[in-house]
Amino acid sequence: MTDGGSSIPAVQALLRALAAGRDVAELGTGYGEAAAAMTETARSVVTVELDPDRAAAARERLAGLPNVEALEGDAYELLRGRGPFGLVFADGGAYDWEAIMELLAPGGILVKDDLTPGRPVVGDPVREFLLRDPRLVAAEILTTPTTAAIVAVRG
Repeated sequence: MTDGGSSIPAVQALLRALAAGRDVAELGTGYGEAAAAMTETARSVVTVELDPDRAAAARERLAGLPNVEALEGDAYELLRGRGPFGLVFADGGAYDWEAIMELLAPGGILVKDDLTPGRPVVGDPVREFLLRDPRLVAAEILTTPTTAAIVAVRG
């Protein structure tokens, strides 16, 4: 797990592939590593970080990249009314899944990483939503032997 510090290379590679040609929203910028990776292939990236110190570090890291907008504050407030997005990377701490679904275009991809693989679905609110919501088709994948992500597509 990254504990909010930075995204691992395997997740960056996954996001780079999934972001290709899409408009992307990231909830929880951290220090900007994932956003930087997604800008390599995405049409546009808007990323939001709540923590002021991390947001400042991310803005510095992402400065000069033409297709990224780095915002500081509450992602749900700042992204309300924007989109729809072809990829939403839920990398922050608290999840309002219905608000996230409003950001996601039909056919859009939703990614949640920093998961411990093999945990039961029942009793895990992240897995329960992403793997059982009828609006999504999802799979949990290993990103390393000890970490996982859920990739979901909105029907």
